[in-house]
Amino acid sequence: MSGPPGQPLLEVGRIAKPHGLRGEVVVALTTDVLDRVAPGSVLQTDRGPLQVVSSRPHQHRWIVAFAGITSREAAEALHGRILQAEPLDDYDALWVHELIGAELFTPDGRSWGRVEAVEANPASDLLVLEDGTLVPEVFVSDATGLPGRIVVDPPAGLLGDDGDEPEDRVG
Repeated sequence: MSGPPGQPLLEVGRIAKPHGLRGEVVVALTTDVLDRVAPGSVLQTDRGPLQVVSSRPHQHRWIVAFAGITSREAAEALHGRILQAEPLDDYDALWVHELIGAELFTPDGRSWGRVEAVEANPASDLLVLEDGTLVPEVFVSDATGLPGRIVVDPPAGLLGDDGDEPEDRVG
């Protein structure tokens, strides 16, 4: 289920700190794909690959044991390391690395600018456009033009496109 070889690696987590005396570490994941820390998974670091031996959830993070890391000292040497992995092939998923930089269109073909960032939000992640406009990801209706083009079908007014100008009111 990995992407084609040669694609840039994606950041999937970071080693926060050692845990205990036997080489385990606390990992803060930046992905919701929990298979990234499944036993047998291989994650890349700037010092080479690390193979996951075991993992378990712990206070919104993960306790992970890597092959060959068997002491607290070895675990301390990993502190702060970024964990990377190949992109996954999942054609139904929207990936942040594909959304950032893509131009956002509505079904009528109107461009609303480029996606500058994606903010995590409990109800629906938010696409942050260049001008600061926030568009809930739930309104993405077509991402087959990725990379580079996505279509959203938001309710009237979300993008300021309802066509109604405010009237001057005398009161």
